[in-house]
Amino acid sequence: MDLQIPIQISTLSNPINYQDNIMLMGSCFTEHIGEKLDELKFSVLQNPNGILFDPASVASSLVSYVQNKQYQTEELFYYNEVWQSWQHHSRFSKTDLQECLRGINASQQEAHAYLKTANWLIITLGTSFSYRLTEQVPVSFRRGAVRGAVANNHRTPAGWFNKHLLTIEETTTMLDNCLHQLFQFNPNLKVIFTVSPVRHIRDGVIDNNRSKARLIEVVHHMVNKFDRLYYFPAYELVIDVLRDYRFYDIDMVHPNYQATSFVLDKFMRHFVDEKAQQLAEEIKKIVIARKHKPFQPSTEAHKRFLKTHLEKAQELQRKYPFLNLDEDIRYFLQ
Repeated sequence: MDLQIPIQISTLSNPINYQDNIMLMGSCFTEHIGEKLDELKFSVLQNPNGILFDPASVASSLVSYVQNKQYQTEELFYYNEVWQSWQHHSRFSKTDLQECLRGINASQQEAHAYLKTANWLIITLGTSFSYRLTEQVPVSFRRGAVRGAVANNHRTPAGWFNKHLLTIEETTTMLDNCLHQLFQFNPNLKVIFTVSPVRHIRDGVIDNNRSKARLIEVVHHMVNKFDRLYYFPAYELVIDVLRDYRFYDIDMVHPNYQATSFVLDKFMRHFVDEKAQQLAEEIKKIVIARKHKPFQPSTEAHKRFLKTHLEKAQELQRKYPFLNLDEDIRYFLQ
């Protein structure tokens, strides 16, 4: 008896390996993938602007990395006692203007340099809804919005924004323009698109489905147009294969640990090189050992445990010099 709908996932002919640099952009589901790859010691850079949800924010941020855009003080605004950017997550917000600006521009420079040599770009789109500033917004607060659109509202008044459902044509145009600039900037770059399985329930069930449908349509159009674009069905794996509320957190919106592990397992199996998968399993043992919390750290048994895994980490470092296991080795040396 089949208890799940079967899904066909194409395995990449030239999959991701440990020598690759991987940039990840987009919604909070991007960070599930990015944190897992980072934990397994892949070279990753994720969300240099912080979490982004809509195609307009993702595309404008990527173009800013290509151009190595450096933000100016007049592009920031002061609200709730901190300086903020409409294009950046609140983790960049600071009480000091220059500190805020330094953090943003350092991230821009890092993203520009990393993207130039990146082998893979993973983009996870969350919603087709874009938020644009209204005429109610004081002029001093409009600075930094890209054509009036913002990536983060920073808990400012709801009346400051118009909610716009991007059309398929709008999204296609902005992603097409973005991809052409990316490929000109880095001819070796390959792109994996995913659509986030997280439901944007604040939009309502009907509008959430309209939003996701537009993303799926555009992404498949782009994948069919460019030979360096691929689609990973994270959305379908959760919505159509798992399709049960036991795979969601208590908010019934975000996939839980079991669901994200299921999706990540499929990603590793179909999008990561077989030898890299085998190495990842060895690294996973080191990661699990490092997370181990001993009840009696002064015992000889725990010291042997540390020594055993120190030797394993050092052996992996010698055998695979491209890995960075420095933190793990320092931990086991304690």
